Amino acid sequence: MTTFAPIDSMVTDFRAALPPATPVGLTTLTTTVPKEYVHRAAVTEVFLTGWRQTDADACTVTAQWPRAHAFYGPAHGFHDPLLFSETLRQTVPLLSHAVYGAPMDHKQIWRDLRVTLDPAALRAGTAPAELELGIRCAEVEQRAGVLRGMRLEVTATRDGQRLATASTTFSSHGRALYRRLRGNYADAEAAMADAIEPPLPLRPELVGRDRRHDVVLSPRGGDGRWQLRVHTLHPIIFDHPNDHAPGMLLLEAARQAVQHHLGPAPVLATGLDAAFHRYTELDAPAWVAAESLADGRVRVTVEQHDALAFECAVTTHPAAA
Repeated sequence: MTTFAPIDSMVTDFRAALPPATPVGLTTLTTTVPKEYVHRAAVTEVFLTGWRQTDADACTVTAQWPRAHAFYGPAHGFHDPLLFSETLRQTVPLLSHAVYGAPMDHKQIWRDLRVTLDPAALRAGTAPAELELGIRCAEVEQRAGVLRGMRLEVTATRDGQRLATASTTFSSHGRALYRRLRGNYADAEAAMADAIEPPLPLRPELVGRDRRHDVVLSPRGGDGRWQLRVHTLHPIIFDHPNDHAPGMLLLEAARQAVQHHLGPAPVLATGLDAAFHRYTELDAPAWVAAESLADGRVRVTVEQHDALAFECAVTTHPAAA
């Protein structure tokens, strides 16, 4: 059984600030978790609404998806499947800091991500979607009482309907260790300043997008590959300075590559099997490729400096209206 580190003062202060228990017959008040816990700068980008520890290595996290969103908006009557990946991404630092006591300046880095979504539960309705994630924490790595990484096994429901199963592993690094790992790239502001100019985008309709601003792929070159468009001024993908291409940018590239590869009919990315092999740097071009697999999935890869940085096998479902 894992021994949990004491919850830091920020958690204590947050809980102390909550309203007292609601008397019977009065409206229950809902809020989001502190944005610092999910590594977001904008409060409007926080999807998680609460958490509770249910066992030694188990937690329940609640979330709400908006009916509309500037980037992860609904299309063809379905919520954006990547909303679930972003919900998981926010859950990683939340549990690391609030439950396992990782200091607030520690960074959590994805190793892999596996997601299976039920398309029926992605249907957009006339109210925001209420999610509940049942999470088992496994393979918890700690050194001297400090979290170094773990695996999350997740079962999620949406308004009581089964939505998804998922598994993800990540590492957690303190500031000094992260600087040693990243070397000259550790300074996020400097890395952003050194980012290469993004190439021209594909036409948005080819990748399931409405705006050029949201396209993360360039037109294909002679070798059939797209160049990854790293637009550091994008307010959602780069909500705050980052020293490398964020994991959600790579997942978005995979989703757009699959849509272009299979199009023109729109598809939902209902299954992801992703591995993050190395950091994708901002100061050099990265190349995206897609190929159909024998099992019906599409494998997307991102290479940089002739090395595999990221790969994802994507399962799709028709996005029928």
